[in-house]
Amino acid sequence: MNFYGRDFLRILDFSEEELKYMLAMARKFKEMKKAKQNHKYFPEKNIAILFEKTSTRTRCSFEVAGYDLGMGVTYLDPTGSQMGHKESIADTARVLARLYDGIEYRGFDQKIVDELAEYADVPVWNGLTDECHPTQALGDFMTIEEHFGHLKGLTLAFVGDTRNNVANSLMAMSAKMGVNFIACGPVGLRPSDEIIAKCQPIAEKNDCTITVTDDISILDGRADAIYTDVWLSLGEDSEKWGERIELLKPYQVNMDLMQRAKDTAVFLHCLPSFHDLNTSIARDVKEKYGLDEMEVTNEVFESDKSIVFEQAENRMHTIKSVMFLTLWDPSLGKKSLSEKKPG
Repeated sequence: MNFYGRDFLRILDFSEEELKYMLAMARKFKEMKKAKQNHKYFPEKNIAILFEKTSTRTRCSFEVAGYDLGMGVTYLDPTGSQMGHKESIADTARVLARLYDGIEYRGFDQKIVDELAEYADVPVWNGLTDECHPTQALGDFMTIEEHFGHLKGLTLAFVGDTRNNVANSLMAMSAKMGVNFIACGPVGLRPSDEIIAKCQPIAEKNDCTITVTDDISILDGRADAIYTDVWLSLGEDSEKWGERIELLKPYQVNMDLMQRAKDTAVFLHCLPSFHDLNTSIARDVKEKYGLDEMEVTNEVFESDKSIVFEQAENRMHTIKSVMFLTLWDPSLGKKSLSEKKPG
């Protein structure tokens, strides 16, 4: 398959076969990393990672993936770029594309990363927008497949704020991979009709289902994996904590909820997680609303059902796969991944 020069903006832009190929390449890179096998295939390339929303895992995953592939990496934080302030998105894209071989963007409106991709003639990778989080979903499905040995036929339940960017990308990835997807949360926080309409026919084609409900009993004996996310996302007004807690407290992932799922069910979370009082935000919420734990209890988070840190690692391997495939020009020769000598 030829991914050369393509952007990675949303899961729905890729076919089932292409996504499976990305996952297979990620597994190969993970094996190489574990074996300490040199894979600096791009010592002549440089990438820019542009963050309007700060992050630990996304930044580290892109930086380490870039370094492992031999590339130079420039990190631009919210104060390190004039994009949208003194310089338009289109002009920023055209400047960065002349200096770098690839551009990652993590920020707000999906239209921003789409515009970067429109005006940059190098690959643009979506590290997160308000609409979707495709690198997260790719890493999540790599983790689920590692754990169960397969994907098709499994059931993934996202519990909580089911209209957020992570849930959108997980729904799309589930539909593509033949995984039954359950969005379980309050009516006021359900996925958009638009994303459901896009994913439903894909799910039908791949013999899986998409279910949107506020009834937690749907998990009973059915879910292979339960996924949740923070109740208030980065950039949302902190004054909404009270309202969000009221809506989502019945959907907290605790051990009682986990026991409703299959005995073999696992727990996933994209992190960071408010499962204890070891963060300033969690302590503030405790002081104002009396909660010791929020979207997931510490008992679940630290249990043997939790595979959240495998998820965090696999972000890096899947991001490396995406970057390699979109930067590798097969027209330069017939050398395969194993034949090209790393720098």
